[in-house]
Amino acid sequence: MHRDIFHAIADPTRRSILILLASRAMTPNSIAEHFDTTRQAVSKHIQILAECEAITQQRNGREIYYHFNPTKMKEIDQWLDIFRKQWEDRLNQLDDLLKDL
Repeated sequence: MHRDIFHAIADPTRRSILILLASRAMTPNSIAEHFDTTRQAVSKHIQILAECEAITQQRNGREIYYHFNPTKMKEIDQWLDIFRKQWEDRLNQLDDLLKDL
């Protein structure tokens, strides 16, 4: 099953996992240590992040390391850019209106 990035970031735990992985690659156990939940629950979150390609995995011997995939975040930025431009235009219009007062 292929999920989209928006499904991945909808959950606060998955957003926290992405923040952790943005600084360094980690094993599932090292990720799980940061949460007050079961290892199985963290594994499910990791699976969802991997399915939407927000993270990648690399095997190193018997360990699997998960890495943050920053290129996937571009989808979010492109979607937000539509709204960013609308709000910038509205704020510029407000600035112009306030200058005329």
